[in-house]
Amino acid sequence: MEHLRDFTTYMVEERGLSAWTVRSREKIIGRFLREFSASEKPFPAITVADIDTHLESLGKRDWCRVSIATVASELRLFFTYAGMQGWCSPAIAAGIRGPRIFKHEKLAEGPTWPDVERLILSVNGTTARDIRDHAILRLFATYGLRRAEVSGLKVNDIDWARDRLLVLRPKQRRAQEYPLLPSVGESIARYLHDVRPKTSYREIFLTLRAPIVPISPDGLYDIVYTRLKALGISSPCRGPHGLRHACATRLVAQGLSLKEIGDHLGHRSAFSTRTYAKVDLGGLREVAALDLGDLL
Repeated sequence: MEHLRDFTTYMVEERGLSAWTVRSREKIIGRFLREFSASEKPFPAITVADIDTHLESLGKRDWCRVSIATVASELRLFFTYAGMQGWCSPAIAAGIRGPRIFKHEKLAEGPTWPDVERLILSVNGTTARDIRDHAILRLFATYGLRRAEVSGLKVNDIDWARDRLLVLRPKQRRAQEYPLLPSVGESIARYLHDVRPKTSYREIFLTLRAPIVPISPDGLYDIVYTRLKALGISSPCRGPHGLRHACATRLVAQGLSLKEIGDHLGHRSAFSTRTYAKVDLGGLREVAALDLGDLL
């Protein structure tokens, strides 16, 4: 993994990428390198065929085309750097091809809002797991937060006197303040006061078993995925991002502008938000029904 550590240093010190982007790329590239190391071939012997085999294996594990295409893109970046460093043939990066992505393949899809409400109501037990997960699910559904944003929440990010929630946006590298809604505040307070282990960690959400550490973004994915699956709720996005999509779609249905929705979700540009115009079927029908008169 020496090559990955070198690439990480490059991403942090020369590219200045966010911690979330760096961790995401480390995970994707590290997965490939661990699988390749099992072949016991030296790094310079890597071929495009090895990468194709890895991408095909993801498809056999039911990864969707969009996710596999993301892996191919990240590996292409890594091998571009590796070729520049002389670790392997510079031609490898150019040969990496992910699956074809169709124009509307990334149409935002998540659970319906009634399903989201059913999900939250289902977590009404008195166990430490239920109390913790209830607060986590409310944060995802109410604010449409990303996994890294919830895992990074700290105790001092909540201003109880002013009923405010401060969220660090890794992609924007700034903090965003939200009103702390009573339902969310009460669920977090219950977790903090009743079941959260005593620890020096400032992160709000912790694991349940020793060693007690802050819960990771992957751990948050498992929480949402497992509970959706247990209820038989089907969704193209089966983790926290599905709840983010559901939150945005609900805001569209309530009549908020794309600018307002983008601000709520912490998007850096309107381009990221405009995909939600595609799910506003009511709004699209109104546009189609407009009488354009002499313009036609």
